[in-house]
Amino acid sequence: MKKPIQIFLFIYSLIATVTLIAVLILFNKFPNSDKIKFDTVEAQQIKIVEPDGTLRMIISNSKKLPGVIVHGKEVEKVDRSQAGMLFFNDEASENGGLIFSGSKNSKGEVVNSGVSLSFDRYGGKQEVNLIGVNDKDNRFAGLSINDSKQGEIKTPARIWVGRNQDGSSEISLMDSTGKKRIEFKVLDNGQSSINFLDTNGKILNSLTPKKGI
Repeated sequence: MKKPIQIFLFIYSLIATVTLIAVLILFNKFPNSDKIKFDTVEAQQIKIVEPDGTLRMIISNSKKLPGVIVHGKEVEKVDRSQAGMLFFNDEASENGGLIFSGSKNSKGEVVNSGVSLSFDRYGGKQEVNLIGVNDKDNRFAGLSINDSKQGEIKTPARIWVGRNQDGSSEISLMDSTGKKRIEFKVLDNGQSSINFLDTNGKILNSLTPKKGI
């Protein structure tokens, strides 16, 4: 009966010794437990939180990017097919994000290619969006400002500055319903104009440069 006990004690002592050595090595390598250095970190999702655990940022791949989070809880499922980062305010409610994607389909066509950096109004929807898309369906880039109001679902566009699908560059000013009222535009052939529109989008007046300019 003594031999099994001796074997057990030997194994126990060996495990205890190895554990102690491992602890001492880790303690010497990381004397300050608040700072741990790595050459490479590989993860599908990383959460940044305050000391009290309040969520402030999520960095995630396309599979684990969550839906809309308000006060730390997911209240709306959203199909986000891109990877990126989500930003959260002091109350752990989403207030913006950075998403990006891009790939080719079986036909060799570029699909779903673009980047979007957006910021939301407190208690509202997207208010500022810097976006660039260039794939088989859409080719535009610019900055949009929306009129996001707390509690309202619709966010009518108020300002657009960018390059359009047809290659023109444009600055557009919209009214509170999102209808374009003033348009500063330069076509890809160099033709420029300032247009004033009615509520139906019809041009009321147009200013164009004199010939030779």
